[in-house]
Amino acid sequence: MYFGGPTPEREALQLMDAALHAGIVFWDTSIMYNAGRSEEVVGRGLRELGARDRVVLASKVFYPMGEGPNDRGTGRRHILQELDAQLRRLQTDWIDLYYLHRPDFETPLDETIETLNACVYAGKIRYWATSTFPGWRMAEAWWRCERRGWSPPICEQAPYNLLDRRIEGERLAFLRAYGWGLVSWSPLAGGLLSGKYAVGAMDAPPAGTRLADLQERYRRRVGTPGLAKAEELAQLARRAGIEPIHLAIAWLLHQDGLTATVIGPRTLRQMQAYIDAEDVALDRSFLRDVDAIVPPGSAFADFHDTSGWHVGPLTHAG
Repeated sequence: MYFGGPTPEREALQLMDAALHAGIVFWDTSIMYNAGRSEEVVGRGLRELGARDRVVLASKVFYPMGEGPNDRGTGRRHILQELDAQLRRLQTDWIDLYYLHRPDFETPLDETIETLNACVYAGKIRYWATSTFPGWRMAEAWWRCERRGWSPPICEQAPYNLLDRRIEGERLAFLRAYGWGLVSWSPLAGGLLSGKYAVGAMDAPPAGTRLADLQERYRRRVGTPGLAKAEELAQLARRAGIEPIHLAIAWLLHQDGLTATVIGPRTLRQMQAYIDAEDVALDRSFLRDVDAIVPPGSAFADFHDTSGWHVGPLTHAG
């Protein structure tokens, strides 16, 4: 998400190289990350590193790429037009996993799936998936594919972190039962689980932080109750000799049904902190302590706020 934007291209290349050496070969971008520039940087990185055959490459479609009515959504014209442009930017003949970045309730689902099915058989994508979809829409997509013999969705990418666990209420059970993968986004809750914010940071965010840059968005998305829970989790982690960022990532990796989490480092230093979290083991007693602070299925922040559908109330309104 930072490539083609805040992260300089030379550092982006270093991040991709470091990822390969760390065994991180599932790379995720999107058409809307910096208006396609992220895909351009990833494409040049894949070429320079000779990494295309080693990487499982994912990208997404949905968000506007122009002002016209066909420059957005998951209709046939937008998908076909943008997919060809994405392949050029990524300098590849195929994308391994192609997400519908958000549900499009204005386009017939059959039109979207039939188009994706054609893209699979044309060899332009290997598989397709959903992102931040309601459970009923995932089930409908699977049912339509089963009925018509189309290539089915294989994965859901959803917000899932210690401040927003609402996917555990219903959707996670569906994914497990039907054999879908689960990729989580915003594992650090937009940096709020990194341990660097005190409860009062919403009113006086540290300069140069994401909270300072996006203060009003985070005021709506999190509020003081979310920051209070983040601080409580950070204190729990530190008492156990664990860095808060390691707790947030390791906790996700301990969840049954998770396939991968999108880490999104902006710098090499940030990336190393994510990598180190892989070696952190959390015992059952500690996981119960976490659940006592943020119970299963609860939400003290709203990371579904861009979903386009009603997910459910927060556990404590801020």
